[in-house]
Amino acid sequence: MRRKFIVGNWKMHKGPAEADTFADALKRALAGRDAAVDVGVAPPFLSLPAVVARLKHTGIQVAAQNLHAEIQGAYTGEVSGEMLRGAGVAYCLVGHSERRQLFGETDAVVEKKVHACFRSGLLPILCVGETLAEREAGHEREVVVRQLQAALGKVQADQVPSVTLAYEPVWAIGTGKTASPLQAQEMHATIRGWLEATYPAFVARSTRIQYGGSVKGANAAELMKMPDIDGALVGGAALNAEEFLQIIAAAG
Repeated sequence: MRRKFIVGNWKMHKGPAEADTFADALKRALAGRDAAVDVGVAPPFLSLPAVVARLKHTGIQVAAQNLHAEIQGAYTGEVSGEMLRGAGVAYCLVGHSERRQLFGETDAVVEKKVHACFRSGLLPILCVGETLAEREAGHEREVVVRQLQAALGKVQADQVPSVTLAYEPVWAIGTGKTASPLQAQEMHATIRGWLEATYPAFVARSTRIQYGGSVKGANAAELMKMPDIDGALVGGAALNAEEFLQIIAAAG
């Protein structure tokens, strides 16, 4: 059985003090729970140390939102996977649509970052998804499979299940629009089908595929019922503790 995995991506919100207060509230709310669902949060870089310290020994995972592909060097403003791992971070988002759309990250850059995660001991959360124009042109499956092939083509089969895949239709991020449960399931099934065709059978059975795109407490339960949806990468709703807890409850 694949355990559901709910991750809150805080994006450029919550500085160290606010992040610490929020993490403490989350820690208290989830204390003593039946841990049937894995939970993580992805604060901005400056807030990572405070959140790592606050959530130590709670089972709540901490993820970074980005990393640089190199170990070190003259890369002003960048942070390496080794630095993140040294700070106690466990996971890292790679290829989020905002990195692709706003900061020009190509499939080749995303591939390097996946391998940087493995090199530094971080577990990648690899984001894939199509734009509205690509969906309307009927190219959504082609786009997602291309992104998967580019990012994972040189990853060994036994490493793939340690990658969390996150399908996030770009047209549903921050827009209030959500892929219907059936639309989301169709793409998740396509992704799992690609895994089945590309790797030994255990890979598709054990790799988690999250859905991301305007997930809320109100729609989480229907999405989580779909057989190939193994959790959620949550944006705006993750900034509100009550809403985020509703999504976690829906996954359980």
